[in-house]
Amino acid sequence: MPRHDVHHAVGRRSFLALTGGAILGLAACSPQVRTVAGAEPTGKLPSGAPPPGTELSIAVRTTRLQLGPAGLRKDLPFTVSQWPNLNAGPDIIQGFRAHSIDVAVNAGIPPIQAHAIGVAAKIVAVQVRPHPSYVFATAPGSDIRTVADFRGRKIGFSQGQAQGVVVLRALKKAGLRNSDVELVALPSTQFLTALQSKQVDVAPLGEPTLTKYLGQYGKDGARGVTTDVVDLLSVLWAPDEVLRDSAKAAAVRSFVPLWSRGQVWAWENGDEWIDAYYVKDQGVTKEDGRRIVASLHKPQFPVSWDKAIEWEQETADLMAEGGFVPKQDVTGLFDRRFEGLAAKAVPARYRETS
Repeated sequence: MPRHDVHHAVGRRSFLALTGGAILGLAACSPQVRTVAGAEPTGKLPSGAPPPGTELSIAVRTTRLQLGPAGLRKDLPFTVSQWPNLNAGPDIIQGFRAHSIDVAVNAGIPPIQAHAIGVAAKIVAVQVRPHPSYVFATAPGSDIRTVADFRGRKIGFSQGQAQGVVVLRALKKAGLRNSDVELVALPSTQFLTALQSKQVDVAPLGEPTLTKYLGQYGKDGARGVTTDVVDLLSVLWAPDEVLRDSAKAAAVRSFVPLWSRGQVWAWENGDEWIDAYYVKDQGVTKEDGRRIVASLHKPQFPVSWDKAIEWEQETADLMAEGGFVPKQDVTGLFDRRFEGLAAKAVPARYRETS
């Protein structure tokens, strides 16, 4: 791709929304505006099984692959109308807008982005990941070896996804301002192409994408720059309209424990999960799958969401400081009727209680 086709860089006060949110673009230009997520839906969480005929569209691919081998499919008390193979925050937000997705899994930043552009949705389950999930991959032939070397370089930046916050946190920790680098607005799905063609100098990659990229371009000088920056939250979330529907809310309530139990099964059955997910679904070798799994840490589900909310607020404030979203209070992004359900469904060693 010719150089003139490169996406424009993100300026400190300019908003290049990957979700197409012109509303947010206007709001971002007014950093004094403070929005508060709505408290709805309210009321007691429905108890009992969802009524017959209840359906959900669930964009959580890993759970789809875990239910069968983990023996959990029999515990699913509703119909899954479809399992959309989508995971990028902007895609999920558009799916919520189009009423085509009822539940999804993402990092903590998409709910912040969604609220900023007027898409009402709530977090219903939380997993904490207190260890780094992303490595900064460099373009082939790059001389970048530390985050300090990012100064003046082009960095792949997806503000509506976890990778965007990882970039901002890494820059801040290294004492660099956003204006010290060129943030190139791209969805994370385009990071690989941008690195390969040297349209960006560096971009954060997670597994198994990182392994596949370095396996192909490591011989050409591509490398991974590790940091201790973490993307703490993995969340299940759903549109407010879903949670206001008593039948669907009951279905979501019954899905949350299956989500956490599926991840515990994957952790405890590494070889089977490597074959089902990394090899057959993601296309990496069994050896690479084993190496990836060996680098992971056991899943943890918090009994209390207090720390998760604190982290989410720090993330929202960081985004607002950069002019990417208006200031907001994230408390209303969490539907605390669901608090602790994921943790209670798994053995105590997988619960985060501090």
